[in-house]
Amino acid sequence: MDHVTAAVPHPRSEGEGPAARAGRRSLAVALLSGALGAAVALLATRQRWSMGTATVAGDAFPLSAKGSDVTGVPAALAIVGLAALVAVFAVRRTGRFAVSALLALSGAGIVAAALLGATDSSALDDKAAQASGDTSSVVHAFDHTAWPYVAAVGGGLILLAGLLALLYGRRWPAMSGRYERNGAPRPRRAPVVDPDRPEDIWKALDRGEDPTGA
Repeated sequence: MDHVTAAVPHPRSEGEGPAARAGRRSLAVALLSGALGAAVALLATRQRWSMGTATVAGDAFPLSAKGSDVTGVPAALAIVGLAALVAVFAVRRTGRFAVSALLALSGAGIVAAALLGATDSSALDDKAAQASGDTSSVVHAFDHTAWPYVAAVGGGLILLAGLLALLYGRRWPAMSGRYERNGAPRPRRAPVVDPDRPEDIWKALDRGEDPTGA
């Protein structure tokens, strides 16, 4: 009777179920928010962020600047964040913590750069100087669109993914070609020995194997 009892697996504790579900939910939310945030940030940098006018030959000349003209930081960090989101599943323990921190910092950097870019007129000032031929010329009637704030929202989504990875990443699965799902190493396949090839026989003997298969 004792042997039968020992053979029956013990039921999981009540705390394991909610923890596993929380890990799965956090993984799904992190993947969705990270990928969506990178896409939103990249899209926003290609849109018009600011506009204004420059005085050219006594007339008002309209000017506009895209997000990529204002700052290249959001687009660059969106790519870094997307790469970090993928890399989270390729590393373990300390490496996963470091990559998760990079993911969160990428999102925070996008938010900061986008908010600063909303009030940055340097890109338009450069265009005003080129249009007027006067290096001291600056843009007038400066205004901005909502796209810098859209980029900031994208950065916020990436930041959320990084924070979830920091909090719950230890429960997430990791990619590995060497280990099975249970963590055990995959057995190596024994090399095929062709009895008609002397070199295969010698290699088998060097490995301490019986090439005859007996």
